[in-house]
Parts: sequence; structure tokens; C-alpha cells
Amino acid sequence: MRTAHFENLAEFAGNIADPEEQAILAPVVPGVSYESVHHLSQSQLRAPDAGQISTIRRTATIRPGTRMIKLLSARQVSAYLQGRRPSGFCYREFDLGPLRSSTELSLLLGDAATHEPASVVFGPRWRAVDPADYHIPFSGEVAGMPSYAGLTAISPHDRLGPPILGTGFAPSRSHLVPEFVTADLADLPMPVGTSLVAFAPDGTEVSLYLYIPEQRGWTRMFGPQHKHLLRGLPEISTEQEFVQSGVENVGGSYLVGRYQDQTYEAVADPPEGFRVLSRAMAARYRVEAVVRRTPYGTWRGAPCTVVRVEGDWNRVRLCRPDREGAAALGMQCVERGVYETWAPAGEIGPVREMDQPYRAASPL
Repeated sequence: MRTAHFENLAEFAGNIADPEEQAILAPVVPGVSYESVHHLSQSQLRAPDAGQISTIRRTATIRPGTRMIKLLSARQVSAYLQGRRPSGFCYREFDLGPLRSSTELSLLLGDAATHEPASVVFGPRWRAVDPADYHIPFSGEVAGMPSYAGLTAISPHDRLGPPILGTGFAPSRSHLVPEFVTADLADLPMPVGTSLVAFAPDGTEVSLYLYIPEQRGWTRMFGPQHKHLLRGLPEISTEQEFVQSGVENVGGSYLVGRYQDQTYEAVADPPEGFRVLSRAMAARYRVEAVVRRTPYGTWRGAPCTVVRVEGDWNRVRLCRPDREGAAALGMQCVERGVYETWAPAGEIGPVREMDQPYRAASPL
């Protein structure tokens, strides 16, 4: 992983607010080297080192327009084509620059049912809309950031993918790879320009599908020479030009904005802003006062988001998974850090749609 160094702590602190997609920053002070920072990134947060590594970690910022990516195994691809949205662990695309082949990227998969490297790694790629959509998965409260300490204590038998270190970095023998989670592990509505890409063993990157929000589906982008990348994937036809997302918008997060004092469902179009989500071009007005609206509830005392609704049953996802809670509630680990189950709607505490306003962003 690339890093930049500064001669003193004042210069270092001043550059935390540099433009998007910068390298991680580290101060040039005695005892701080790439090797020492990497060692701290792979260890549990303990004072006094916790302050140093968390400060360095926070220099990997997200701003509106930052390119983000979530890595998927072949098993997960059909779920995203059918309506699943980005949630849980994700990365800035910039930070994965040194890891281009599927063999290298497969080490970061959140669906590691096997330790064998994947022949092809997939992932939705999108531009961040607002830093408020993302948290750093620290194992303790750092400068007011929420703690995800429960994830670090979950046993290998109850998780998928590599362990969660709590430092904000992914497990790696030689690279510094900062990782993020979606806020409260909730779904994020996909903005205009979201694509589904594949990484072949030789590092070749192929754009497979492009998401069309107005049609709630994916249009095919790949040619005949790349059909082999999807061979054997369940429920996917390589001949299909358009894939409808059949379950999207039944539960989960969505955007809402205002136009001429009326409220409309909205779509983000970074960096152009927000507009009404409409099939008709003439009705795609720019909207303001945009919020991400996410349904929250409580099931058996545990805070959850509601990610899907089917009749009298709700699909709920833990906001702060931990070993005891996940086991007691019978939660299934569907991917690294994400625990879900079906619950009777009548057993869930009042479901409230909470609004996260989008505004002028400060770095995360």
C-alpha cells in the first residue's frame, strides 16, 4: 500500500483534509516506518499505540465522488443482480491498486467458505455520495466514531471471511488496506454509474453490467469473449441483455428529496447531484434537502435495520453484531460482518424510518 510522509505532526494533521483518493499519510517521527505502521495495523488497538494507528488510519478519507468497491465471490453475484445492495465491508478502489489479480483480491473476500483463491473475483463499483454513509470499523470509540468491537470477538465458527481486526485495516501480510463499513451495516442505494466488474487471474478488469436506477435493473456490458467469466454462476444467463432487480425497493434504504415543496424518491448522480427517480427524462428534476431513509427496528432487544419485507416477515440485519447476540437471535452470517435473519413483523419493535441528511461533506 502506498503511503506519504510528512516532516512533522503539524504538517501531517494539516494534510488530513487533502483531496479524495490520496494515499495514507504518516508523520516522519522516530520509530514510525512502513513496517511499524503495518505491524500496528495487524494488532489489536491498545494504548498508547491505539492513538497513533487510528490517527494514521483516519487519513484514508471518503468524499463525495470517491470510487468505492465491494468484493464478491461467484456465489454472491446473482444476489446483487437480483436486488441486493452494497452493505457491510467495502474499500476505496484507490487502496486496492496494488492488488489487481483475482488471487490477490480473493484474500479480502467476505464470503470465504474456502481458503482456496478464487479464479474470478467480482464486485459492485460506485461513487460515494456522502461520508455519512460510512464508518471505520474500529474496536473502540475513536474521536466520537461508533465502536464495532463486537465484530472482533466473533469466533471463526460464526463468521465468514478473514477476521476483523478493529484497527480499520484489513488483514494482510504486507499491504496496508484501509477498510470501511456502511453506517450501521445498512444498505446503500446505488447511484447512477454503478457497475459490476470482474477481476481475472491475470489482473484483467472487465465491466460486466451497468446499473440503471430508473429501470431498477442491470444492462449487460460484456462481449462474447468474456462469457467464460460468468460460466457456472447460479441463475445467470450470459445471453440476457437486461437483468431486472426483482426484489429491490421492498424494504431497505432509499433516497428522498424535495422539488417545489413536494417529496420524491431520488437518485444520486455523483458528482452532478441528485434528481427525481423517474423513467421519464422530462421528470428528472434536480432535488434538494436529500436524505437517505433507512428503516430501523428492534428485535428481541437488538437494534436492526429492515432490509427486506415479504408479507408478514421482515428480513432484519444487526447494526452491531457480537458473539452473544448473533447466536441468541439465530442470526446467519451472510457475508463478512453482516448478520441477518427472517423475523415475524409482529415481533419487531416499531419500525421507524430514520433520515440521514446529505450535506456538504467533511472527510471520514
